[in-house]
Amino acid sequence: MARTKATASRHPTYTGNKALKAASAKRHKPAQPMRKHRFRPGTVALREIRRYQKTTELLIPQLPFSRLVREQTQVMFAGTTKEFKFQASALMAIQQAAEDYLTYLFTDCKLLADHAKRKTIMAKDIQLARRIRGDVDRCNMWGR
Repeated sequence: MARTKATASRHPTYTGNKALKAASAKRHKPAQPMRKHRFRPGTVALREIRRYQKTTELLIPQLPFSRLVREQTQVMFAGTTKEFKFQASALMAIQQAAEDYLTYLFTDCKLLADHAKRKTIMAKDIQLARRIRGDVDRCNMWGR
């Protein structure tokens, strides 16, 4: 009689590895959920700095900036009945000038923070940078 290979058949009550899994679950802690990937502190900031240094687009959104300009003109000329209208090119020029001013102001603030052996820019750095530059205090410029 020739030997034949026995084939495995599935028995309806066979649980397979379920019994082993249940026994090992009692002995081992459940697996921790995967944590979200995080970059080291400063990595994303340096990437953003490089990205923004490459671009020439404006950083402040145009619509909120134009609203701010219109609101400030209404505040400055509250006593008059004139309604001011701005050309799009004028708003772009104002926004470009404002962003240049803020960029150089923050550059000076960073230098002041480095000089004080700090890595964080503080309000006193901005105040000192404006004082050294000789900027006029625009909050009290109109007597308000």
